[in-house]
Amino acid sequence: MADTAREDLAALDTLFTDLVRAETRLYNAVAERLKGRAGVAAGHFELLRYVRDHPDARVADVASTFAIGVGTTSKIVDRMEKQGWIERRPNPANRRSSLLALTPEGEAVVSRAEPVWQSAIHEILGAAVSRDQLTTLSATFDALRADLERRDLGLPTG
Repeated sequence: MADTAREDLAALDTLFTDLVRAETRLYNAVAERLKGRAGVAAGHFELLRYVRDHPDARVADVASTFAIGVGTTSKIVDRMEKQGWIERRPNPANRRSSLLALTPEGEAVVSRAEPVWQSAIHEILGAAVSRDQLTTLSATFDALRADLERRDLGLPTG
């Protein structure tokens, strides 16, 4: 019994290491292509796309979705606002928060970057995994993410 527990722990440790290293390399490879071909950082693209796809999102919504702090998110939005990509609009339901919207320039950035993003993901992941593996991976990561979210794990504190 103790050997099985040790083997399970070793397998989980290896899985965790492989998962983190693969995610880092995958994200870096996609981000490099996005920056080189569309001139935008991957994190900025993802935030812009989220705002496009979630009209009237608040900074807190973005922070929760990306599991980053509200203060950090607000600073990123400030920079994107200065670049002319996002605007804050008054929130009629809560005067203390604002609603985010893309500007026409922000829309143009997403339109320019999205095909590059999708092409890079298709090329990199498509070469690495079969359709059956993709189905299994998707189900596995969906379950893992849902469990982390259900238990409120991995969110910034404070």
